[in-house]
Amino acid sequence: MNLWSILLVAAPIVAAVVAFKRGAKLLGAVFAVVALLPLWALLSAVGLPLLMLAGIAAALVGWHRWTRSSSTVARWGARSRRKAGVASTLDIVRHAGSLTMRRRAGSVRPSLAGLGWRARLRLPVVEVAVRLCRTGLVWVWSSIEDVTLIFGGPRTGKSGWLAGQILDAPGAVLVASTRTDLHDLTAGRRAARGPVWVFNAVGLGHLGSTATFNPVDGCADPVTAAERATDMLTATTHAGGSGDREFWDAQGRRVLAALLHAAALGDRTMRDVLGWLADPATAGKDVTVLLRRSPEPAFELDLGQFLSTNDRTRSSITSTIMPTLGWLTSPAACAAAGLSDDPDRAGCPLDVAELLARNGTVYLVGGEEAQVAPLVAALTGHVARQARRIAATKPGGRLDPPMRLALDEAALICPVPLESWTADMGGRGVTICAAFQSRAQLLARYGTHDAATILNNAGAVMVFGGTRDRDDLQFWSTLTGDRDEPADTLDPTGRTTARTSRKTAVLSPAQIANLPAGRVLVIRRGIAPVVGRAQMLWQRPDIRWERFATDHLEWARRAERASAWWRALPARVAQCLGRRRPARVPVAALAAGPDTGRGDAPVVGRPRLVVVDTLAADDGESHGGADRGGVA
Repeated sequence: MNLWSILLVAAPIVAAVVAFKRGAKLLGAVFAVVALLPLWALLSAVGLPLLMLAGIAAALVGWHRWTRSSSTVARWGARSRRKAGVASTLDIVRHAGSLTMRRRAGSVRPSLAGLGWRARLRLPVVEVAVRLCRTGLVWVWSSIEDVTLIFGGPRTGKSGWLAGQILDAPGAVLVASTRTDLHDLTAGRRAARGPVWVFNAVGLGHLGSTATFNPVDGCADPVTAAERATDMLTATTHAGGSGDREFWDAQGRRVLAALLHAAALGDRTMRDVLGWLADPATAGKDVTVLLRRSPEPAFELDLGQFLSTNDRTRSSITSTIMPTLGWLTSPAACAAAGLSDDPDRAGCPLDVAELLARNGTVYLVGGEEAQVAPLVAALTGHVARQARRIAATKPGGRLDPPMRLALDEAALICPVPLESWTADMGGRGVTICAAFQSRAQLLARYGTHDAATILNNAGAVMVFGGTRDRDDLQFWSTLTGDRDEPADTLDPTGRTTARTSRKTAVLSPAQIANLPAGRVLVIRRGIAPVVGRAQMLWQRPDIRWERFATDHLEWARRAERASAWWRALPARVAQCLGRRRPARVPVAALAAGPDTGRGDAPVVGRPRLVVVDTLAADDGESHGGADRGGVA
């Protein structure tokens, strides 16, 4: 083998590579075919082992060039230009499709880890994922361990979509809303899966509270008292205040935690806490005596500092705490907290362990006008933290089936610490679906930094139409990215003189603001933006069938009979073809002696079996067997 032989092989290969890079695909294919011709002679001359080493080296070089940064960025750019900046059907199927969600079923739900591939194909996707929207014939899903945020103005479809997620939840559900529509739409169907409780702190819709929650319960634990005080105070404060505001909030949390702890140790109520705040000088002695029972001396020191400070400082701390107790003036809120003297309005305390074990549903109904946000936030925090503690004792450290938090208008009545929950709850088996009116509302409640943290931790963001804030629209448009749009230059006669491309947003702010009813922009982790159609509760096939069966009872019965006939059709066809003919059943086997063969000398071999069958297949065989004596 000489230099000319090597050049004869290398030259067509180099020509093919150059042709492909310059876009001459047909010419490159011709050179590639020509390069294959001398390879057989080269294989005979060089030998297979050496050629395999050369092939491995070439593969490593190609893999390096394919995975380096410049090639990756170039492929991403070409893919974005080819797909107009949005996710293709293949992207959705690979990263957000039903098969992908089923494949990860064992990791998000430990009880499903042993399922085979056939069982996983039959597994309903809602058991392991949250349905986001539909684009074409493909559904877009998000894993149950990811956080889903929903943004949209009033009457844009947020509640209708959220109601569907409540029905799809495989485990327990906590629903927080300012209205009773979610309860009216989903309570009947959720009752078929588990018990349903109502915590109506504002008395909306004449729904009585069947579950109660006393904020003092559990505060004998110092950690619980601190968490409860934080939840209640956070619901009455807005982020973005001055440094003085943060100082007074911190002081208020310390004092309120001490008072809650003292009330729990002395078997007191929230009305006693309100009385202590209204007259701290008179109640100081009683609270100090109660706090001496505490295993944590810091609470007594905090209260002593509060009582011994000057009147102006004490008045500022009291003014900070008082809004968290404003719900005590509402009879409905007091009844929901178990403080009502009317036995007809008394409910049972909510047991989180029972809620999780029985896949129950609890509906929290509140409103900002009744100052019940601290009470609702405290209950939500209590349920979530108890669920997290229970999850720590489960296999894999997560709840199975997972619990779902459906927080409608979360910034108004349920401002829980989402900046920390969104980072931790997903891995504990708690799925969070929180709805807001706009990104501006999220910023007003949580502040710039915490709002950014919440958005970064979210696995999927759904944006409905109706937003009119310029900054919000520009923010969502920036997240969708850019795409190349053809731009032609025309002369005065209308003829094209030059053809170029220009950068433009995948979705402009105006397009996002004017999304049609039912359309939603989905910004999901791992894929480009998706514009699809969100499925409302009343658009679900089971809901439509239920309405049809109610309105057209006779047609529904006919459809059920036809469905039953269709399901039984394969069995009938198999029976007609003889596939279900019963086999003979041997009832006795008599061993005969070994076959002696010919002559008197015995032949060594297997003993013969004589099978007596008394179960004839039909009458003809029965008569024939009688004639033959029934011996085979």
